[in-house]
Amino acid sequence: MSTRLSIAGLSFGYPGRTVGTDVTFALEAGEILCLLGPNGGGKTTLFRTILGLVPALAGTVAIDGADIVHWNARRRALAMGYVPQSGGGSFAFTVRDIVLMGRSAHRGTFAPPASEDYDAADAAMERLGILDRADRDWLRISGGERQLALIARALAQEPRVMILDEPTANLDFGNQVRVMEQVRGLARAGLAVLFSTHHPEQAFAAASRVAMLHQGRLARIGTPDEVITEDGMRLVYGIDVEVVAVAGIKVCLPLDWR
Repeated sequence: MSTRLSIAGLSFGYPGRTVGTDVTFALEAGEILCLLGPNGGGKTTLFRTILGLVPALAGTVAIDGADIVHWNARRRALAMGYVPQSGGGSFAFTVRDIVLMGRSAHRGTFAPPASEDYDAADAAMERLGILDRADRDWLRISGGERQLALIARALAQEPRVMILDEPTANLDFGNQVRVMEQVRGLARAGLAVLFSTHHPEQAFAAASRVAMLHQGRLARIGTPDEVITEDGMRLVYGIDVEVVAVAGIKVCLPLDWR
């Protein structure tokens, strides 16, 4: 299995404000790494820095061993797909229009879609079970369907690395389960997957490894069992929990709820 994404000594933030420092990890093809951390802890800024949307303050980001610092936006888009917490805008695009936007890296911003672009978009929608929604108004589908469409858009790019920023945020329980199953499917298809969440049970259910971002540094990284512990949750979130197994899946129960 080849290393797809390598982060070494990465410091990230904005002019005059450092958000995180000395972040180092590697992600293999077919692996899922879950990033946990509190709101405002820098998860989104870290993702945007890895994607090249925000310049790194220090350190390197490499894809398949190549430092991407001098890559243009098109080359980065061909290597990494990104699913933000929300996207697609407020215009009355169809779902197919939204997914076709993922093909812009292959054809140029102003070039009309070619037949292979429609084929790639339809294949991505079919894979995610939303092809029957292709001609629906983007503004008139459910939140879960929108999130699946954003994943399809990223898939249509045909990337090697997929980065998802809280892909189940604001979704009901059923749609959370459906989206997480698709996240697992991305890894089964050979992509390297990096996602963030506020739900530790999703890490237990889907992730190969877990990293905890605390005060701008990776406080812990390892298997879910190694990282999501009573001590780890207390360190990062400041709450006391008990980690218990329910039907074979571990969950964190806040002690204050008893």
